[in-house]
Amino acid sequence: MLPGTPPGFSLDPRIEGDSRPVMWLGLCELRVQDDSRWPWLVLVPQRPGITEMHDLTPLDQAMLTFEIAMVAKGLKAATGCHKINIAALGNVVPQLHVHIVARNEGDTGWPGPVFGLGPREPWEAAALSGFAEKLKAAL
Repeated sequence: MLPGTPPGFSLDPRIEGDSRPVMWLGLCELRVQDDSRWPWLVLVPQRPGITEMHDLTPLDQAMLTFEIAMVAKGLKAATGCHKINIAALGNVVPQLHVHIVARNEGDTGWPGPVFGLGPREPWEAAALSGFAEKLKAAL
């Protein structure tokens, strides 16, 4: 978790274990999923006890929508991908979080979903750092 976490908020240990922090946006912490097969980001609204988008205040809902669009646009610019996938499933980890994945025709599992598709391939530290910097520049 990045510094500045609001009182009462804690990041689900599964999200913390499966992703790496990139930056603080406003409402959300932006994280990179630790699976180098796809440029895969996770936005986590920093609000305690929230499991669904409709649990957020109307202002936070608007902010989340804005941050999703901003990150999706930045990810597309940083990767030159063919398609952006956005999902907030929460079936395994109920804490509200939004996946934003850059996809290309012919990538692993195309055109199916990335969830649960084979063993993950963790990022090498230098590659993750380079990807995070490129993403920050695009944002």
